Amino acid sequence: MLDSADKSLLILDLDETLIHAVDAPLEIQHDFKAGPYFVYKRPHLDQFIALVSSHFQLAVWSSSTPDYVAVIVDRLFSQDFELQFQWGRDRCVQRYHPEWQSSYWVKDLKKVKRAGYDLDRVLIVDDTPRKLERNYGNAVYVRSFEGDQSDNELQQLAPYLMSLADCPNVRTIEKRGWRSRA
Repeated sequence: MLDSADKSLLILDLDETLIHAVDAPLEIQHDFKAGPYFVYKRPHLDQFIALVSSHFQLAVWSSSTPDYVAVIVDRLFSQDFELQFQWGRDRCVQRYHPEWQSSYWVKDLKKVKRAGYDLDRVLIVDDTPRKLERNYGNAVYVRSFEGDQSDNELQQLAPYLMSLADCPNVRTIEKRGWRSRA
């Protein structure tokens, strides 16, 4: 097993990537509540975290509020599990899209680089390509999760990510269409 410092960094998004949180319950049992939200864990999440944590350093970065991120992280990761960081919207960059006349959040990996990580060895998993528009070479996009209990995205994703764990520069790997290579 690699020393933690020798492992690549895997950054995970929360909403619609690892979980689905809604203010009105779905027709299935929720996994837990976080404030006013009914939270549904993506199927196979616990096994996914256990598997990828043995090959990567893990972090969480969401465009949600830091308080919300803290509550969700506390429920998803055991107390003895050490994340490299857990960031919320305060670490994102807000952008305005004039055509849509709305703001959106971007996760700029320059902030991860400033924290001391080599971006050649950083992967970020998210369901929203727009949030990673500045760092598409580090991104692995997953289908949005909205509570479907037959979802198997994480089962497919784990072996693919592990195939990249020792890659010296993940940004040189074409990751679109990863499911066909998983």
